[in-house]
Amino acid sequence: MYVASARSPGRTPRVSGRLPGTVFALGTVSLLTDISAEMVTAFLPVYLIYTLQMSYVQFGLIDGLYTGATAVLRLVGGYVSDRTSRPKLVAVFGYGLSAVTKLLFPLAGASSVGIGGVLAVDRAGKGIRTAPRDALISLATPPDQLGTAFGVHRAMDTVGALCGPLLTFLILYQLGSAAGPVFVVSFVFAAIGLVVLLTFVREHRGRVQRKRVSVKAGLDLMRDTKFRRATIAAALLGLVTISDAFVFVVLQKVSDIPVGFLPLLPLGTAAVFLLAAAPIGRMADRFGRWRVFFVGHVLLLVAYVMLLVPQGGFTTAAVTLAAHGLFYACTDGVLSAYASGFVPADLRATGLATIQTGQALTRMVSSVVFGVMLAAMAMSTAVITLVVVLVVALVGVAMLVRSA
Repeated sequence: MYVASARSPGRTPRVSGRLPGTVFALGTVSLLTDISAEMVTAFLPVYLIYTLQMSYVQFGLIDGLYTGATAVLRLVGGYVSDRTSRPKLVAVFGYGLSAVTKLLFPLAGASSVGIGGVLAVDRAGKGIRTAPRDALISLATPPDQLGTAFGVHRAMDTVGALCGPLLTFLILYQLGSAAGPVFVVSFVFAAIGLVVLLTFVREHRGRVQRKRVSVKAGLDLMRDTKFRRATIAAALLGLVTISDAFVFVVLQKVSDIPVGFLPLLPLGTAAVFLLAAAPIGRMADRFGRWRVFFVGHVLLLVAYVMLLVPQGGFTTAAVTLAAHGLFYACTDGVLSAYASGFVPADLRATGLATIQTGQALTRMVSSVVFGVMLAAMAMSTAVITLVVVLVVALVGVAMLVRSA
């Protein structure tokens, strides 16, 4: 079994050597796919709230579906990947499914049910591919470089997150608010990413001594105290993490910046994430991956507090987006790197999927609940409630994972 090497107590791990080509190949796939995905993500708030005039409750339900549709299928993708020992094949199916949906969006028209259904299929593809992709990265990377590897991968992914909203902005600026061109260009980038995955990503099967993978073996992971606490903690923090779309919509309204800048707000988060992901990944390898993950949620608290500053203009927006981007740099790849350190190699995809599923399910609930709160109370009251609950969650998680 491919496990972390033993080290002397108290000795700081030293990251050395070059990262494997698999990390950069999958980073390129994620870069191209994220251009595609973030084009749609940047377009949806404008399309759903301002064009189709959907309520916050409707938007919260659709956005929750967009987030939560990945949840259970992460477990399916992880289990099938471990069971068949073919993580690349499972990832190809997931990436392909998401690519096809980009051509289905225009067919949904103004139907919220149709849009929600296409979003569900799109996120299903993401759910299926995520755990096998992360397993490919972790199994190809030396244990003392896991944080760095996931940081580099997420940094490349974030280049796509930067380019996607910018492309959407340019298309809308040149061609107006018609949905067709956005989705067609989005499909092209997703298709190119799929070609790169098929051509350049290789599986590293020789590093794992395969045991018979079963549902029972996956469930038995919860008997491990460290795994169980990490899963519960990630789920609790996911419950107080509202979707990016809500962060950007609330930020635009409280800061009083023009609506036309709404599709560009994700660029601020993505730019900070891009600059910080790799350095913070190395920091996590050196000082502790769980500590960095926890600090990331403290930064998320800072971002939420900034949403309470009225008419702060571009200064408030800049601080909020900086804290939001640092939150992602400290958490997105770091959680997978942390879990990869104690999940057995033959159950790597299943274990990562289990932790990610708990987080995805609670984030889905968070989106729906926050949408209802915005409809039922003043925006500032909803944000204050969110801040208070996040503080309580941070205290609870700190007590739960004391030795991580």
